[in-house]
This record gives sequence, C-alpha cells and structure tokens, in this order.
Amino acid sequence: MKSTPPTRTPLALACLMLLGAPLASLAQSQPDGVERIVITGNPLHSERSASPVSVLAGDELVTRRGGTLGETLDGLPGVSQTGFGPNASRPVIRGLDGDRLRVLDNSGATIDASALSYDHAVPLDPLVATRIEVLRGPAALLYGGNAVGGVVNVLDNRIPLAPVAATGGSAELRLGGAAAERAGAAVVETGGAGWALHVDAAARNASDLNVPEHTPVADGEALSRTDEVRNSAARSRSAAVGASYFFEGGRFGLAVDHYDSDYGTVAEPDVTILMRRNQVRAEGEWRPAGGAFAELKLQLRGADYEHREMEGSEVGTVFSSRGGELRLEARHHALGPLRGVVGVQAENFDFSALGEEAFVPDTTTRRLGLFALEEMDLGPGIVSAGARIERADVDSDGGERFGAAVSRRFTLGSFSLGSVMPLAPAWSVSANLAATERAPTYFELYADGVHAATGAYEQGDPTLKAERGTSVDLALQWKSGASKARAGVFATRFSRFISLDSANVSVDEDGNVASGDDAVPLYRFDSVRAQLHGFEFEAEHVFDAAGWRWTPSASADFTRATNRTTGEALPRIAPWRATLALAAARGDWTLRTEVRHAGRQDRVPEGDSATAGYTLLNLAATRHFSIAGQDALWYLKLDNATDRLAYNATAIETVRGLTPLAGRALSTGLRVDF
Repeated sequence: MKSTPPTRTPLALACLMLLGAPLASLAQSQPDGVERIVITGNPLHSERSASPVSVLAGDELVTRRGGTLGETLDGLPGVSQTGFGPNASRPVIRGLDGDRLRVLDNSGATIDASALSYDHAVPLDPLVATRIEVLRGPAALLYGGNAVGGVVNVLDNRIPLAPVAATGGSAELRLGGAAAERAGAAVVETGGAGWALHVDAAARNASDLNVPEHTPVADGEALSRTDEVRNSAARSRSAAVGASYFFEGGRFGLAVDHYDSDYGTVAEPDVTILMRRNQVRAEGEWRPAGGAFAELKLQLRGADYEHREMEGSEVGTVFSSRGGELRLEARHHALGPLRGVVGVQAENFDFSALGEEAFVPDTTTRRLGLFALEEMDLGPGIVSAGARIERADVDSDGGERFGAAVSRRFTLGSFSLGSVMPLAPAWSVSANLAATERAPTYFELYADGVHAATGAYEQGDPTLKAERGTSVDLALQWKSGASKARAGVFATRFSRFISLDSANVSVDEDGNVASGDDAVPLYRFDSVRAQLHGFEFEAEHVFDAAGWRWTPSASADFTRATNRTTGEALPRIAPWRATLALAAARGDWTLRTEVRHAGRQDRVPEGDSATAGYTLLNLAATRHFSIAGQDALWYLKLDNATDRLAYNATAIETVRGLTPLAGRALSTGLRVDF
C-alpha cells in the first residue's frame, strides 16, 4: 500500500552540534600500522577516491565480526542486510542487493548461487577475513554491470602479498552471543628465500537464535509465542593453503580453499541446507624494467559450488554452479599528465538446479569485458574517467518444464567521470557520475516455478532488455589529525529497472490460476522505471581529556526508492537510521557505548507491510595485553542491552515476521597474534 513517510529530524545537523566538528567519515577508522590505501576500485593506488569507501580492518573488524557477511557490515553508512535468518544474510547497499551488488573474494568472483535466493548464503567466512572493503555506489567500470549498487570485497591474504621472514600467525576464539556461538580460527604464515606460505582453518557452531519473546507469523498465521528463531542453528568449516613466490619485480601465488556450511532455513522448519564450495586461485604481479607498462596483474580462479536442500533426510533440490574467471590489468607509464590502467575480464559459469523445487532451468552465463581508467592532476585535485564495454551471453538449456532452449546476447557499455578537489586546508569535495548497463540474470530471464524461499511463483521474461541507469554521488569531506567527517548525497535513475512485481493473481504449482490453500501469489520480472536517492553522514572527533582519549562518533543514512512506472515504493528498503557512539581509551583499555536507531518504514509497495522503528543499545569493552610475550586482544560485548524486540525492514515479507533481530546477548572473544 502507498503511504506518506513521516517528517524526519535533520539528523546531520544534530550530529554536527553534538560533535562540535564539521562533517563526516567514521567507519573507515583503522589502527596505526594498517595499510590505508584502498584496494577495491582503485587500480591506480590513489590516496583519494571519488567514490565513498568504508574499510573494516584490525580491532574494528575483530569486534564487528558476525556469522554472515551481511551481519558483519550492517550499520555501516548506507549498508544494511537482507536478514533471511542469521545464516543467510547478504549485504544491501543503498537499497540495492542481489545481482546489483558485487560480492568479491579477494577482488574476484565468488562463483556461487547466493544472488538467486535470499536463503542462499555467501560462501565466505568472516572469521578468516583480514580486511573488508565496501564501495558504495556504481563500480560497473571495473567489475561489470552487476556492480551497479556497489562492491563488497573480502580480503584474506591466502595468497601472501609480501615476503615472510619468520613464522607467525594468529588464533581467535569466540563464545556466546544470541546464537550461543562457539567459533575459532587459526592462521599460520611462514617463509624464506623468496617464498611465503599461508595456512588457515576456521570452524563455527551456533544454536537457534535467541530473540525477545514474540509471536512469529508464517504464511499470515500466528504461531505459538517463543524466544527463539526456529530452525536457525548452523555449522560451518573452512580451510585453505596458499603460497607466493617473490622474484625481482614481481610475485606469483596459488591458493586452494574449501568452505562448507550446514544451516536451517527459517522459512521452512524441516529444511536444512548443505552448502559447499571448493576453489583454486592463482594471481601474479610483474613490474617490467622496460616497455609500455609499469605493472601487470593477472588473476585466475575456478570454483565448484553445490547447495543441497534437505527435507529431513531426503534431498529435495540441488543447486550447483561451476565456472571460472580471468582478469588481467595493465597499468601503463604516464602519458603526459595521464596515469591509467587497461584491462580485460572474462567469466564463465554453468548453473543447474535439480529437484521438485527447481524453478530455474540449467543455464550457462558468459561475460567478456574490456575496460580502461585514466586519471590526471587538475590543479590541486584529481580527475578520473573511464569506460567499459562488455558482452554477456545468458543461455537456457530449456527442458520439459521450461520449454525450448533460449539464447540471449547483450552488448553493454558503462562510463564514469569522477573528481576530488580540495576546497581549503582539511576540506575537499568529491563527485562521481556514472552511466551503467546490466544484463538480466538467468533467473530474471528464465525463472518459471514456485520459489519456496519467497513463497511465490516467480516468472521470468526471456525478452527483457539490459537494465540501464545513471548515478551521481556528491560529498563534502573534512579531516584534521585523527578527526574526520563526510556528508554526501546520491541519486540513481533507471530508465530500465528489472523489478519482481506482483501480478495480483494466485496460481498453482504449474502456473495456472487457482485459489485455496495450495495457491501462491504470482510474481513477474518486469522492466520498469525507477529512482533511488538519499544521503549518508558519518563523523568522528578525537580529543584528550581527564587522562582518557575520547572519540564521539555519529552516522546517519536515508534511502528513498520509487518505482516510477507505478508510483509505488520499491520493496525492502531500509528506513532512515542513525547511530551515536562514544569510545573512551586509556592505556590498554577501550570502552564503547553505542545507540542505534532505525525509523519506522511505512513507505512500502502493495502487498508489503510497515516495519516499526526501534532503538538498540550496545556496550563493549576491549583490552590489549600480552600472553607469553605475544600481543593479545580480549573483548566483551553486550548487544541489545535492553532486549528490544525489533524487525528488519529489508527482509522479505515472508520471513520478516519469523526472524526478529537478536535479543540481549553477551559475547566474548580472544585474539592472539604470534
């Protein structure tokens, strides 16, 4: 149903008054000694970026880690999570998720089926990540049209980036939390004589998620009151071995990794997912002594992903994705004022689904992209421009249920123009303009069946054209010593936006119009006009007083998304949110108090329902100390200290009433570096 959003408080002004500092940039703060050059979307190693980037590393990453990538990143400016229970939650950036958000594994494709369905987890373990970078806004130039919403890049050093002179590593243990988590990870690295070797392993066990007492709702029916999320227990394991060889002017490395996870699906109380991925990666860098190029980078990977949905002890549906990726970047020597990089990226993966709940045919997707990015100094600032041409082939094998085989080919173009300009000492302004095209996915084109996770019959359209949009991002930044600030606005307008919309009719499992208990709503993938716009604000101020180092911080964000064809809101958009925090450090101790507020989201499309606002209080303490001469970090956290019942507006309607946010939870952890 349509509704008018409530009047909103000018949070940015309030935060400015609280901090006594100009504008914002908070979540990127990193401890001394952590490399500050952003990797994602930055092949020219620029210290200034026109696109907003958040970085989690060091102590901040250790204390923020969650069971999923979405949970780990939720709450960063502009970032929320899909919230399909505690085990299958992907990030959402500025209201865009699924195939419009590129999740990268060490700057490369994850090769999985997580974008197909909300109950499909990303096969990446936050426990072994050493750094996570989040680029908000279009990154189609370097990573393809399906990065129109942004990029999340998970880095783990499984292929060592630098020589190792002595044996070292780290070990981490985590206990407690709302899911009674028992988790641990260990990393060992050694080397010598031009070699570096990396070995890691991690494991996590979790029980059903504990939440405030509530009445869950399934298929519109109220269930018995409970203080748990049904069928939300999980178990995961991961391991990897990698090595790099360093030579004059370059390096070459290889890694093999395995990840598997068994977890319940909250939408179906008797269904468990068994998911695994095996991967081989190779990458190299070479800085030739002569020639046209200053640096060459090569990435190769191949992966085998499988996802089994178990109904009791029986295999229901099996999803699999197998494929590979090649990426080559060449940074050329300066051509007058121009610094630049050219590259090629090729992807090829086969998807198959077998079983009674398979609603997509077997498909093959091939992508080939050529890109170039050039940068130059313009007075005290920098200007960058780039282009990407991409071809995408998305072929269906057809079948008895899906009809004849179909092949679609798309030629796509993406362009960007960005600038960072200083205005005065400590002040700068950044702007980014991008035009992007995205090919429809195999499920947007060929889906035709009941999707159990959404409780709807989803029907693709094999005649869909490429999605097309234009985006602009403008921000004002301030930095003085350890204090910094950033305030920005963004807007994206799609002339063609592929939306999954209700057909306002119910059908049976064969797609015939029906009524009764076995009927499900019919949803179709349609091309509509759409617009998203909003703002992001983040700030922190550092000062010393009374023997303590104080760091007050604040952030706020808001996204408004509209289907311009129907005039309705787009679904699953996070409400306006604000966070106020205060950290106090003295000696080895740091204490932190955080208040997170989310407004009521009542601007929803027909068939969806409003989500109430909430306020959460989180407390934490950390201490650095030594164990047998080794550096250690201990933390203690109390999340949702008031045990507030809250729901995630970005979760799909069919599971939102089943999966409240976690209740009051005490957790602790210990990390030792050796």
